[in-house]
Order: sequence, then C-alpha cells, then structure tokens
Amino acid sequence: MTKQITHSLKYNNNLFLSQLCGPRNAHILKLEKLLDVEIAIKGNQLDITGHQADVASCAHILDALWVKLENGEEVDITDVESAIRFVHHGDSEQKDLKNAQGTIKTKKKAIEPRSPVQADYMKAMRDYDMIFGLGPAGTGKTYLAVAMGIEMYLNGEVERLIFTRPAVEAGENLGFLPGDMKEKVDPYLRPIYDALHDMLPIDKVEKKMETGDIEVAPLAFMRGRTLKNAFVILDEAQNTTPAQMKMFLTRMGNGSRMVITGDPTQSDLPKHQQSGLTEAMAYLRDINEIKFIMFSEKDVVRHHLVAKIIEAYEHRNT
Repeated sequence: MTKQITHSLKYNNNLFLSQLCGPRNAHILKLEKLLDVEIAIKGNQLDITGHQADVASCAHILDALWVKLENGEEVDITDVESAIRFVHHGDSEQKDLKNAQGTIKTKKKAIEPRSPVQADYMKAMRDYDMIFGLGPAGTGKTYLAVAMGIEMYLNGEVERLIFTRPAVEAGENLGFLPGDMKEKVDPYLRPIYDALHDMLPIDKVEKKMETGDIEVAPLAFMRGRTLKNAFVILDEAQNTTPAQMKMFLTRMGNGSRMVITGDPTQSDLPKHQQSGLTEAMAYLRDINEIKFIMFSEKDVVRHHLVAKIIEAYEHRNT
C-alpha cells in the first residue's frame, strides 16, 4: 500500500478560516468524502492525512479557495465542488483551478466555469462563430451561453441578443393553453428569461426588449430572416425537426455568433420524427470552423443528486 502522509496548513485569519471550512464544516466534509483524505481542524491549522496525491490535491484546493477569500470573494459549497471537478480532470496544477479563460462578466455577477468542460465551452464561445453545447440538463449549457451573449453585448462585440426555442408540446397541447400566442409560448421560453434576469436588472431587460436589442422568440419566428451582428442562442435544439434546424443554421449573418444547445437523448418529438440536432451533429462534425462541446453527468452543477439520477437513467438505457 502507498504510504499515507500528513500535511499541515496554517492560517492567520480565523474569520476566513471559518468561511473556508464552511457552515458546520461542510466544505471540509465534502473534501474528505470526494478526495479520500482526513482533515483535522486544530485551532488555526488544518492537518490533511491521506495518500500523497490526494493530500496534494486537497492542499491545492484549500490554497486556491483561501486566495478567493483574501480577494474579498465568497466561498460556498459549489466552489468546493467545482474545484474538485478540476482536480479529478487532472487540472490540479492550474493556479486558479478555473482555466485561463477567467470569468464571464455581466451587470449583476461574474460567472466562473465550474468544470473543465464548462471552461472549454466558454473558450469555444469566444473563439468560434458557431458552437454546439450538447449534454444533459443542469450542466450550464444555456446559462453560460446567455451569460456570454450578455458580456459580448455589453462589450459592444454584438449589437443584439436573440434567444429562441422550438415550442414543442412535450406532452401538453399548446392550443389549450390560455392567452394569445405570446402568452402561449412564453412558458417554453421561461428558462431564458430566468437566466437574463439573473444577469441583468429586470428593468434593463424589459427596456432592451422594447428596443429590439434583446429578442426572445419561438423558433418559427426566425424563418426568412438574416441575423446580422447578433449573438444567437437556439436552446432545446433536440426538439427541432431537420428542416427547422437547417432553416435556423442558414439564418447566420455577418458579425454573428450562434450557440446551439440541447440534449440529443431527450427529444420531445414524436418517436418517428428524426431530431434536427442529431442530423446536424452527423452532417457538420467535419467542419473545422464549428465547435462541438460535449457535457456529461460529471458536469452537472445542480444538486448532487441530479448527476446520479442522470447516470442511473443512462445505465438503464444501455
């Protein structure tokens, strides 16, 4: 067996140390569980015991989180979990455990990648004009795309933000919903509104929607248009038909960036209907100017049970 070692870390700020350990030492317990180490708290000192590689990874994570506290940032359990994801991906030597891509900055918050794949996704959205973000729910595909669009709009890199989804009925009948067409389709677009309101003041979102700088609309409204100088997101793309997907992709105009997000395994289309996303993946794979980013259950950043639920369903279906 590999010999176990103990490494000690001393801290000079008891308030920061309390925040580092988390409420009821939740951060320490999470590190112990996922890194297979034992951490003893002795006054202003943490003693980490375990195999050398695990101890080194744990110490690196604690040091990185301490730097965040010294910089005036908060540390919560999601910061601990995301740091562990980077370590498990083999990125433990990176100084900030966040990849060199830094953060996405919006009016209300700065957003960091919480997994190596999220970091790759953020880099791709900066480097490519067309990006496919594919994988299960809860991995940040749509949220990060909305954030990147807002950052590019605020920086003057694009003139408009356009967010669209196919209004697929997913077991419910659209015609029986109350209200006019906008009121009928708004529920399908609610996740996009939620992300916008999380990053921009509500009054600013409403004003920009009135001026046309921000547009949230069903996919059918894209037909016949050329989308220039815009950041365009097609969400839930697995629910497009092949004709709808081709229509959308060919709307791309000069100065625009397109992000297509979806989960190829979760189509709500009729069973006999091929998904436009699946077809696009097959047809466009060899175009170097288009980037595909694949997420998995390991990148889920919601409640930890979500990743386990996704894994259980995937195992059942294989």
